[in-house]
Amino acid sequence: MNEGLDDLARKLNVYVSGDTAVFQRKARVLQSLWRERQGYAPGMHRSRLLGSRLAMPWAKESLANFLTDNIRQVVRDTVSSQTIKDARLIEPNRFYGNLLSSQPLCFNLFSELALDLDLASRMVSRLTGGRFAEVTGVDFEYSPGRSDPRYTDDRSAFDVYLSCRTRSGAPAFLGVEVKYHESLQDKAGRHRLRYDEVAAQMGCFVGEKRERLREMPLQQIWRDHLLAGALRMQNGFSDAAFVFLYPRDNACCHEAVEAYASCLSDQTTFMPWTLESLVAALDAESGKEWIARFKERYMAFDQLPL
Repeated sequence: MNEGLDDLARKLNVYVSGDTAVFQRKARVLQSLWRERQGYAPGMHRSRLLGSRLAMPWAKESLANFLTDNIRQVVRDTVSSQTIKDARLIEPNRFYGNLLSSQPLCFNLFSELALDLDLASRMVSRLTGGRFAEVTGVDFEYSPGRSDPRYTDDRSAFDVYLSCRTRSGAPAFLGVEVKYHESLQDKAGRHRLRYDEVAAQMGCFVGEKRERLREMPLQQIWRDHLLAGALRMQNGFSDAAFVFLYPRDNACCHEAVEAYASCLSDQTTFMPWTLESLVAALDAESGKEWIARFKERYMAFDQLPL
């Protein structure tokens, strides 16, 4: 780790010994500095002050983890519309109080697009070269059927689901997994036979590398890609792809994406996007204030006082 970065992290109460990558520590520092600029008090984590947290229950009451009134309303609507079965997907401390969590980042990035489908369409068309020409809807924490054997027989879900149309107007979709500071070192989940069945039907995986896909850090990427494949085949979509969205400088994610791509014989249905490329597409299509707020919050690493 960088000594100056470590000192700054200690000063801001965000030094966590378990951080294994420079990007993780930089992201903690960036979020703590953003919190201080907003005048928000730090929250607690495991009986210690942590600068990359907001105080609960204030954070839940104020929705301070979210950048605009529009975003906060989408959060309220999404949470209130959840079924009892799916309510567990919103873990309050993580969703409302954790400034680093990729779940609130999803809402901060895609909620305004849910309310401006024209901008969402132009962004997606730019990023896909017109292959996906129109976005007709945006949903969060979406699965066509959790634990449904027709799909992946598990509880996998897309962080963001973009209902789309192709150039010809045919129905299509993009299922999006979003990462921010994560190192992808979680324990792999239980393997299911359904994964192998869907993988064989999709026909885009290198056979001799299938075992590698069962292990972390590749398994979560694989499971979400399989969910996209199963959904397309079961529901008759004309086109579909799985998007893995991550910050360019998150080396753990970048290395996982490269390793995953090496396991594919056909990458048509796998789209690794960087956060920087998506925001650049937004900048090219719009000068709205919320985009600048998002960049300041999540991407202004060049402004760290190192």
